[in-house]
Amino acid sequence: MQKIAVIGCGTMGLGIAQIAAMQQHQVYVYDSNPIALQNAKIKLQKTLDSLVEKTKITNEQSLLYFQQVNWCEQIENISNCDLVIEAIIEDFEIKKQIFAKINQLVSPQCIIASNTSSLSITSLAACVSHPQRFIGIHFFNPAPIMPLVEIIPAIQTDTNTISTATAIVSNWKKTIVQAKDTPGFIVNRVARPYYGEAIRIYEEGIATKEQIDQIMRNEGGFRMGPFELMDFIGHDVNYAVTETVWKAFYFNSKYIPSFSQKRLVEAGYLGKKTGRGFYIENESKDKLIEVDSELSRTVFERILCMLLHEAADALYYKIASRDDIDMAMAKGVNYPKGLLQWADDFGIEKCVSILDYYFDYYHEERYRCSVLLRNMANDRINFYN
Repeated sequence: MQKIAVIGCGTMGLGIAQIAAMQQHQVYVYDSNPIALQNAKIKLQKTLDSLVEKTKITNEQSLLYFQQVNWCEQIENISNCDLVIEAIIEDFEIKKQIFAKINQLVSPQCIIASNTSSLSITSLAACVSHPQRFIGIHFFNPAPIMPLVEIIPAIQTDTNTISTATAIVSNWKKTIVQAKDTPGFIVNRVARPYYGEAIRIYEEGIATKEQIDQIMRNEGGFRMGPFELMDFIGHDVNYAVTETVWKAFYFNSKYIPSFSQKRLVEAGYLGKKTGRGFYIENESKDKLIEVDSELSRTVFERILCMLLHEAADALYYKIASRDDIDMAMAKGVNYPKGLLQWADDFGIEKCVSILDYYFDYYHEERYRCSVLLRNMANDRINFYN
């Protein structure tokens, strides 16, 4: 397979194009905005120059990789491609329109893929003829650096498409996990409590955002606390994924969005990209705060148990295998360890007890313990071992 098309030249699209070009594919990057294309061209050159400066590639390689990329103002230029990866705005109707155009241009053998983080792959596959060649290929930002890629077959996807897509991405030196086509797939589903439960604790006044971030870094070993991570991701992106997953799961209260984050989006306080989110840019987040040990334990265990519960539910409903769920969380969002392994280490019976406490306290469905966790606690068995 030689020719790869990328639809959209934003951060994600450009990152995917860079990966394919550095694996010596002919790459065709299409965007309807010529200014965006020109900016992407400049950004790619700067990225390659930086890699040369760091002696990760040679000048000759930089020139070769840059020449592999064709910048297309007309979508017709992608007609001879073997794989098309869409990486545009997370809007189903807009994606549907672009897939209708792609469908008219490429051969029936061309694999068509979406980089969507939360929309239904099955619904998108229905937008093209020969939907058996449609698949989800979800990269994580920044795509050239983050090792994980989720492969998501639609109901219509055939086994040949799965194996071909998997082989291509494997050759790009990515770590692959396969997920069932359900809202959020693995990472964006299982990670929701890290944000949602942290905001819930903050909104209830149990702990400040600074305390919660420090607790999750120090007690849990997370690289970033939930509030600084949301600022880093961007509240427009993070809130949109939460809302999409919540709606797609028929308004399940486990995934309910927060007014605190919604108000930030409405104000345009999107986090690092705008200089203000939960924190103001350059505001110190590393200053050590004195936190009561009981509060620290309570906050950490509450957020962790909600994460463990979500990972167990994903396994129970066969969203992915045990190993793929743990790999996804370790490689996709840099968790200190896989959550199912963490459940074993923390103690499954202890996790069930904590979830039952919050369910009794709040009488809310979001705290109802996973059937799998409860059964395992009763039978005194672990995920590993």
